Amino acid sequence: MNKVAHIVSLAMLLAGSACHDLERSRQVDNPAVSGKTIALQVCSNCHGATGVSVSPTFPKLAGQRKEYLVDQLTDFKNHARSDPNAKRFMWGFTHLTDAQIDELATYFSSQQVVLGDPDDLALINAGKAIFMSGLPDKGVAACIGCHGQHGEGLSQFPRLAGQHADYVMKQLEVFRETDSRPRGAVMKAVCANMSEQDMRAVAAYVEAFPQEAEASASPPVDQ
Repeated sequence: MNKVAHIVSLAMLLAGSACHDLERSRQVDNPAVSGKTIALQVCSNCHGATGVSVSPTFPKLAGQRKEYLVDQLTDFKNHARSDPNAKRFMWGFTHLTDAQIDELATYFSSQQVVLGDPDDLALINAGKAIFMSGLPDKGVAACIGCHGQHGEGLSQFPRLAGQHADYVMKQLEVFRETDSRPRGAVMKAVCANMSEQDMRAVAAYVEAFPQEAEASASPPVDQ
């Protein structure tokens, strides 16, 4: 009996230790917790474990450019990005270290991209035209110049291919109507003369980016 009791006590001790470690992993203000652990234990609640969020309230992070993610996490940390959802969901991450931010960005940028399903083909085709050529009569620049031929993003400019259309639409409105995105001066100028329909078309196109165009982009696509 003593041996059994000892085994049970040891099992309980180990279980308690595991629970303690789990709680510790959710402490984003603890610099000892790795960025990947924060991604899996905290960020996954909204963005999904692999960065493929279900709700368009939260952007897909899978395959997003690392440089862009570092910039955005830094802006959240410093409360420089002040759009309503940034305040509501991300302003609590003030204690992230530079190392954790780098690890979070590395983790999500390395995950597999998942495109949306094509729906309104007429709207998607209209969006493709704007993405590729802009709207010269309105002074709207082509998206391809900053976001890449395949919507994969360039340097600090984000990946758009596969992003939720509703999220893209919301961000375009934020750029056009507010100054709450500190790195949004370029986009504010781009969006200034876009109609709601123009924005919806672009958003629909980038969400369901053609697979043949996406095939050469990295990371690979998983449908």
